Amino acid sequence: MESRPLRYFVAVAEELNFARAAERLGISPPPLSRAIRRLEAELGVALFERTTHSVTRTPAGDVLLAEARVALNALEAAGRRARRAAGEPKLVLAMKADGDAGLLEPILARYACEPGSVPVAVRLCGWQEQPRLLRGGEADVALVHAPFDGTGLDTETLAAEPRVAVLAADHPLAARDRLELADLGLDAGSVERYIDEARRGHDDLAQVLTAVSLRKVVTLLPASVTARYPRPGIAYRPIPDAPPVVLSLAWPQQSRSTATAALIRAATEVATAARQPDRP
Repeated sequence: MESRPLRYFVAVAEELNFARAAERLGISPPPLSRAIRRLEAELGVALFERTTHSVTRTPAGDVLLAEARVALNALEAAGRRARRAAGEPKLVLAMKADGDAGLLEPILARYACEPGSVPVAVRLCGWQEQPRLLRGGEADVALVHAPFDGTGLDTETLAAEPRVAVLAADHPLAARDRLELADLGLDAGSVERYIDEARRGHDDLAQVLTAVSLRKVVTLLPASVTARYPRPGIAYRPIPDAPPVVLSLAWPQQSRSTATAALIRAATEVATAARQPDRP
């Protein structure tokens, strides 16, 4: 199956209107309609139910839409990787600023000693952007906190670190030495949603911390953040019953890059050593 009929199909499946889909594709409706009918004939199934007033997807159309998006994204990602491979060899590592649990520098130092290593470009990105960059061919490997969409990715857990509650220094709960989830009206199942709500409207950690200092939000962060962001207007308090934050290394399942494999080895070795600091 060629990519053009799939692109035509996705446009119609998303717009559910042949005229709008044709305009989006820059073609006229009649050839678009003929292309969709040829695709249906090739597959031997109806992808749409058409009336004079509406277009709806059939169950087969729903399945093909999900699969076609994956296939087209994979084609675009392959093109990006090919263009990158034609340039100067480098490995792109995507991560959120301060989202490395303090492991980035030792990982890069260990990686530099690996056979097959190439220069590493660290691409800083927003909350949970790493999986999209990996699937889109814009990054080779990523440091990412769970939970995340791991579709099409392989992963290796590097660290699980405790969380701390982050409050304004004059917040009543800041007077305590430690807190429990119940003090924030939380349980283990509501932690991620609570953190997502605190992030909403903020582009990075600095903005979140400013909102905390202004008593607009209270949130939870990995304990490793406390050493890098001491602020007089903010209190960090241990919250032992909070589930740990898990940091993983992720990369595309189809990757055959020796440079990526070398970085995975380096990261795994560094993470293992970090979990056993007293090992001789």
